[in-house]
Amino acid sequence: MWRDCCGERFGQQPRHAVAPERRNASVNAPERVIETSERAERIVVRGLVQGVGFRPTVWRSAQHHGLRGTVANDGDGVVIHVSGEACALEDFVTALRTDPPPLARIDEIVRGPCEITIYADDFRIVESRATHVTTGVLPDAATCSECLHEIFDPFSRRYRYPFTNCTHCGPRLSIIEAIPYDRARTTMAHFRMCPSCTSEYGDPQDRRFHAEPTACHACGPRVWIERADGKAVAVHAYTMMDDVDAACTLLQRGHIAAIKGLGGFQLACDATHGAAVARLRELKRRGGKPFALMARDAGVIRRYAEASDEELALLASAAAPIVLLRAAAERLPESVAPGVATLGFMLPNTPLHHLLLKRMTRPIVLTSGNLSDEPQCIANGDARQRLGGIAEFFLMHDRDIACRVDDSVVAVSAGEARILRRARGYAPAPLRLPAGFETAPPVLGMGGELKNTFCLLREGKAILSHHMGDLEDAYTFADYESSLRRYQALFEFSPAVIAIDAHPEYLSSKHGRDLAETQGRTLIQVQHHHAHIAACMAENGLPLDSAPILGVALDGLGYGADGTFWGGEFLRANYRDFTRLATFKPVAMPGGELAVYEPWRNTYAHLMAEMGWAHFTMNYAELDLHDFLVKQPRALLDDMIKKGVNSPPASSCGRLFDAVAAACGILRESVSYEGEAAIRLEALVDEKTLEEEDEILAYPFSIPRLNVNNLPYIEPFAMWQALLGDLILKTPVPVIAARFHKGLAIVIVRMVDKLSRYESVEEPVRTVALSGGVFQNAVLMEQVVKRLRALDFTVLTHRQAPTNDGGLALGQAAVAAARAAHSSL
Repeated sequence: MWRDCCGERFGQQPRHAVAPERRNASVNAPERVIETSERAERIVVRGLVQGVGFRPTVWRSAQHHGLRGTVANDGDGVVIHVSGEACALEDFVTALRTDPPPLARIDEIVRGPCEITIYADDFRIVESRATHVTTGVLPDAATCSECLHEIFDPFSRRYRYPFTNCTHCGPRLSIIEAIPYDRARTTMAHFRMCPSCTSEYGDPQDRRFHAEPTACHACGPRVWIERADGKAVAVHAYTMMDDVDAACTLLQRGHIAAIKGLGGFQLACDATHGAAVARLRELKRRGGKPFALMARDAGVIRRYAEASDEELALLASAAAPIVLLRAAAERLPESVAPGVATLGFMLPNTPLHHLLLKRMTRPIVLTSGNLSDEPQCIANGDARQRLGGIAEFFLMHDRDIACRVDDSVVAVSAGEARILRRARGYAPAPLRLPAGFETAPPVLGMGGELKNTFCLLREGKAILSHHMGDLEDAYTFADYESSLRRYQALFEFSPAVIAIDAHPEYLSSKHGRDLAETQGRTLIQVQHHHAHIAACMAENGLPLDSAPILGVALDGLGYGADGTFWGGEFLRANYRDFTRLATFKPVAMPGGELAVYEPWRNTYAHLMAEMGWAHFTMNYAELDLHDFLVKQPRALLDDMIKKGVNSPPASSCGRLFDAVAAACGILRESVSYEGEAAIRLEALVDEKTLEEEDEILAYPFSIPRLNVNNLPYIEPFAMWQALLGDLILKTPVPVIAARFHKGLAIVIVRMVDKLSRYESVEEPVRTVALSGGVFQNAVLMEQVVKRLRALDFTVLTHRQAPTNDGGLALGQAAVAAARAAHSSL
């Protein structure tokens, strides 16, 4: 048997040109077996190869190379029985690998000899074989260039049809209701194809061959506009074309729309209309969170943001994610993205959005159709009820959404594209796991509490779900439970092991315990930061039996192995186990969760832990920070910290960022979402200071040892002295932000270097994994990666799985799989 493995690049594969078509009747000749010296093979192609037009591509290639045989789908992928001249077979396999359909991703090609079977009419596509599911469901894909041409071609029968699609693009996860994937088991079931669509669907030379959502004006879903108050819309007053174009006119006039998109409703308004944006922010209760933006093309985007070639390629990819771009000189209203240096742009990803923005020369705000922290609406009736107080009109359609799917978010940092939210366009495409995981038992990773995803691990692959959100919201938790059931049904998945976070109060952990008890499954608890590092290891191809590496896990909070809250951890870890080698200085969080949303509490706690009130007053009374803190209930906070009442100590890097931001006057009193102050601090970093200023001016940290457990820890006392001194000197906040980021990166790298040489029991460890939500900070990420590589460390970072808690489930599943596999030896 011959094996040919093909590596996976970031996200979706780039679009490929389809091989030239040769019309030849296919298929129903009787098979016959002959004696010949020709070579024959059974070829299995694994990966994302079903529902993407792979069989017609194989059929055309076989015809082109003069080969005979069959191609079929089965539970293992695409199976080809083929015979012909040896050189033609080699060219055929090369063509499979180098010129697959646009949405295909080939993970592996396995070749072996077989009996020579030929057909009188050369080659045919045969019925799929019903076996267990290993290939699963594809992500939704943005409109391809061929379909885009059709919807704007007045001579096409799909001119301005908002639901145009083919095997190269269109809905997948968002419409499937059951397996196997065919039209009868999707939300297209009650739309009966017209004769023209039926002909396309049945023709292997057509790109709509077995494209399940195939439709047109005559037989498919329809779109209409309606007012939120229920009154009729005089469409002719806004356009001479159709309801979609009328919606464009209303957006241009400053109205707010609710648009039924691919995976849920979206709220939209003209992004240059300050009053409309402010009104949408208030009605949606968005707080300070940035809005996502959509523009009709790259030209519009480049007026408001800087975009590299790599970022433009991401925007135009089949996944079509939101890409975080540096804001350009021409500014949008401040209410679009308050206080941040980036704008989240995407290009139209469905025909409906292309038609809507065709006449729109300005970007639109396009945000999820919900109140903040709730899941977006997917049903028409629910949208009318929940969004009627926000939107002035609705752009509706009658194709149901089976699975709620948010937009994905991607950023480029330290030279790599990184998924920050894995959803539309990426989920549920499987991630190939490294060697050793193929023999592990099936594992269900339940994920965390915030930015939740869950993970199905089986047979060397991990299926990371689409973004669920924060489970504290009752609607979101109900959606989480429903999605768990849906994924297990779609992938015919039954876990032997359930992996949960060690935090006893996480809703995902409680649900995992209940499932394990009721289903009689093995339950494995995984420490939060170990899961972060394990996810990074798995994504970067470290085998199941890898030697331990160093891991740096920086985030807001995670439940520690000692029962305290961690958030700035240096670990020595393999998949099964970890040792905590070092940490950040534990500092109280007075008020508990209140400290997450009132950054000044962290500033006060840090200052009291470092120098006390008397020293602070004696040396820094002239600061406005001092005047602010004088007015706070300090006696109460001091008593809470002293007695340990609702003031848990936490070694949190995220809270250190909040403390520094508040000290600088950034959102001192309160934030509207976790990490907002830290994000604004990053946005203010002065690049010249960061790159050119002498490193001696970077804020210093020391590395002493904790008395309790003798762990080395990052001590920020000297940093606070330098920062407060700069505030007295009225040093610009952007310079302070740069010095803090640079100083923090320097001490993180110092700690890693120290641990690699002195804290390792065996050989020095030269591989470092970086994970946790703090590493979404592009400035810190780039500084740390650059400095580690300068010391010849191998640096592992996230690209496919989010570095934030959206990647936890992958790490949980990997750790549980390793422990389960080890215990069975």
